[in-house]
Parts: sequence; C-alpha cells; structure tokens
Amino acid sequence: MSTVNQTSSAVIEPPKLSRRRWGIILILLLAAVVNYLDRANLSIANTTISKEFGFSGTEMGLLLSAFLWPYALANLPAGWLVDRFGPKKMFTGALTLWSAVTFLMGFVNTYSFFYGLRVLLGVAESPFFTSGIKITQSWFSDKERGLPTSIINTGSQIANAIAPPLLTLLLLWVGWRGMFIAVGLLGIPLILAWLKFYRDPDAREAMLIHTGKVVMAEADKPQVSWGELFRNKTTWFMISGNFCIMFTIWVYLTWLPGYLETSLGFSLKQTGFIASIPFFAGILGVLCGGMLSDRLVRRGINAVTARKVPIVVGAAMAACFVMPIPFVSNSGTAITLLTLGYFCSQMPSGVIWALAADMAPKEQVASLGAIQNFGGFLGAALAPVIT
Repeated sequence: MSTVNQTSSAVIEPPKLSRRRWGIILILLLAAVVNYLDRANLSIANTTISKEFGFSGTEMGLLLSAFLWPYALANLPAGWLVDRFGPKKMFTGALTLWSAVTFLMGFVNTYSFFYGLRVLLGVAESPFFTSGIKITQSWFSDKERGLPTSIINTGSQIANAIAPPLLTLLLLWVGWRGMFIAVGLLGIPLILAWLKFYRDPDAREAMLIHTGKVVMAEADKPQVSWGELFRNKTTWFMISGNFCIMFTIWVYLTWLPGYLETSLGFSLKQTGFIASIPFFAGILGVLCGGMLSDRLVRRGINAVTARKVPIVVGAAMAACFVMPIPFVSNSGTAITLLTLGYFCSQMPSGVIWALAADMAPKEQVASLGAIQNFGGFLGAALAPVIT
C-alpha cells in the first residue's frame, strides 16, 4: 500500500481499488501459467510426435527451438506497441492469438505447418510480460510494485512444476492432439474475465496509488523516443544482466531432466518427480525477491538500489550453489545444491521487471521491459547449445 496521511480518512485508498488491482494480478498470474503450458506442451509430446511423423532428431531440435528466437525478436516491437496502444488491447490480442495457435496445433499434419505455428506462438506471446509491467506500473507505487510483479512471474515457475504431470496425463488421456486443443481452450475463460474486469486506473485512483492523496495531476512528460533507450548505458547493463540470468534459468529448463537421468542415474519416473523440486523452490525465490525489494524501498532505500539487491545477491548465490555440483558424488547433495541454486536464480526474475518500471519514463515502461526481455531470451536461446 502507498504511504498515506493516517490523520485524514479522505486520503486513504478506497477498498475497491485494492480488490480490483489484486484481481487483475490474479488474472495475469493464471495467464502466465497458461502461457508457459503453451510453451511446454511440445516438449512433453516431442517423442510421441516425432514417432508419429517420423521426424529426425535434428528436425525435432529445430522445432523445439522455433519458439525462442521469434519470441526474443518480437519483444522489441511488442513493448513499443503496448506503450502505444495500451495493455488491455495488446493483452487481449496476444492471449486470443496464442490460444488460437495452440488450438490449431492439434490439427497439423506437416512439419512446415507445425514449425510455422511455433514461430507464430513466439510472436503471439511476446506482449504478455510487457503488458504486465505496464499494468503494475499503473496500479502499484514503487513501494509495492515488486511483489505483484513477482506474483505474475511465479506463473512460469508454477507451470514448469506442474507441466510434466499435468500435460503427460492429458497426453495419455486424449492424445497429443487433444492435449494441444485442451490447453488452447484454457485461454477462453481468461479472455472473457479480462475483457469484463480490466480497466486502467482513473485519475483519482492514479493519484491515490502514486502519492497517497488526491492531488492535481502533473503534466505528462514528453515521450522519450524508442531509439533513445538504446543510447543509455543502463539499458545495455539491463540487457546483459538479464541475458546471464535467463541463460542460467534455461540451462535448468533444458538440461536438468537429462542430467538427473544420465549423471545421477535416476529412472524416467523418478526424474519426473525430482525435476519438479527446483521449480517449486523457484516459486518461493521469485516471491522472496519481490518482497525483499519492496521492503527495502519502504525503509527509504532508493527504488533502483532496492531492486538491484535481490538481483545481484540472487545471481551471485546461484553461482555459488551451482559451481560445486560437478564435484559432488552424492545425489542428495547434488539435488539440494540444484534446488538452492534455482531458488536464488529466481530471486531476480520478478524484480528485473519492476526495475524496468522504476527506470523508464512512464510512456516507455513496456518498451524498456521488452528490450530487457529481448536480451534475456537471447541468453535462453543460446543456453542449450552452449551448455
């Protein structure tokens, strides 16, 4: 909650405001889960699909990576579009398109059609997190922005943890085509809830959120051009930092199951359970990073410095936990280190988006967040190959 003058009830934030904005965060959290289930479904069904169509290992590798590069590149225009047209329109269009694309994957019969839909999925999902950062910037002050931003980002960790058992169950029950169709249909209730529930804060609500009292709105600052963001050295530090963070995260996402099987000797059934442990820890890591940064801001620390604390500390501790793993022979110790490492690597995940909201001019929040995410997914795309 924003700081308010407690001696005057007229300046206390109305209850309706809190209910609405946290309801919006709940919708975005559920959308984040669906967003990542749409990304993960091909990984779950890859062996079944490759056998049915006779795809080679190389073809499946290209198909599995077809999402990442378009997603990374599409983030750049997506952020500008969110700033230009607003999060309601862009999120509605993105959720509708990515749900339709996932649904259509249940009807493909050729490799080129499959590949094209995966590319389109990457483009369709690119406005999601940039819309989220624009929304949290509008509905939450800098003293409280870290937690809601982190809550949205826990959706990816929830999806990573539940995807293997949930999607495998769907695969066994209705086949891979039915799995794609079912996941695609999950977007419909979210679209309806979003259209009915979301709106931007009005002028009075904006003043309550950002100042704690109703005051005259200041004149809008002139918009900074999109290209000018790249002339700021801070932007490049944000790109490179997120590149390294996402590189680490995607090493877990792409190589953890194989490591558990080949290096630690677990069976496929055991791997499905054990591989989810770090991702459940990641949920707590995202939330802890957001709560820590908000607490530091409320104690009077500069917002940018408060965001950097969990980013730097989390990244450094993740490295400290992961580096000894090649020299550990005990499987329990290795899993513990992996879990602690992933917990720490997720501490920056929500905070980096809050940092973009703190750093950017109001009109360029989504653009800066998208540029930062572009750098992150370059790291994600390179992680499997370089590792």
